[in-house]
Amino acid sequence: MKLNLPFLKDTLGSLLLNLGIAIGLLAFLSIFYFYIYLPSSTNHGETITVPDLEGMQMDDLDDFLSNHDLRFEMNDSSYSEDYPPLTVLQQFPKPGSKVKENRKIYVTINRVTPPTVPMPELVDRSRINAEVVLKSNELRRGQIILAPSPFLNLVKEMRYLGKPITAGTRVPKGAVIDLVVGDGYGKSDFRIGSLIGDSYETALFKLQGWNLHLGLVEIPVGVDTTGTSPVVFKQYPDVNEMVRVGDPVDIWLAPPGYQEPDDIDNQQEDEEQNEENEIN
Repeated sequence: MKLNLPFLKDTLGSLLLNLGIAIGLLAFLSIFYFYIYLPSSTNHGETITVPDLEGMQMDDLDDFLSNHDLRFEMNDSSYSEDYPPLTVLQQFPKPGSKVKENRKIYVTINRVTPPTVPMPELVDRSRINAEVVLKSNELRRGQIILAPSPFLNLVKEMRYLGKPITAGTRVPKGAVIDLVVGDGYGKSDFRIGSLIGDSYETALFKLQGWNLHLGLVEIPVGVDTTGTSPVVFKQYPDVNEMVRVGDPVDIWLAPPGYQEPDDIDNQQEDEEQNEENEIN
């Protein structure tokens, strides 16, 4: 006996049809969401190049980054004497990185005042050892001042800003420390040599070798040394004058060939006198 169930066929066909429609609709919505809506809403494929913020003032960051569709947040502070206070020292992401719109840039800002370190004990150390210790404590050696002592180059005193300083006193990082060292009872009076025509570096090297220290450094009013290699055209004390170990020496710098107005006038007078003598 055969059963004729047309209604069952119709129901199964409708079910398959509806299931196919549902699957097709789901596929369409998935494609629309993942390949059209989502990329559009997240700016898929669109990036911003991170600008270089190093050295920029903190007050200018907000407006600057807003114009680039970016934000910033300070996540650290440090100190560098090479940059003004409250300027950017470091950033993340690095300059040139590709980021999304509205990305936050994390910056390290330069402190207003440098951190301090305790002054190390340098008295009764050798000059060379004292210089190494200063460098390891992020301090700088200043002038070497000789004082009478049988022990040559043995540190007798430390000075900061021209005044004696004791170990343990806190000073800013990068502070310049002068050292008073023994002269080994060396000859205290001698005739100073010539610095005329020497560069600043050469003059400084000579003074250290003579156990003298640099005093004032002057450039004549109206003289432009830009793009030149200035040399010493005058010194005080003058050449061959008697000086004492540890004395300061002042120097005047100008471009090579420079002559002071008085020297030029004297030279012209000498030339005129020579011409008159030749005529006579």
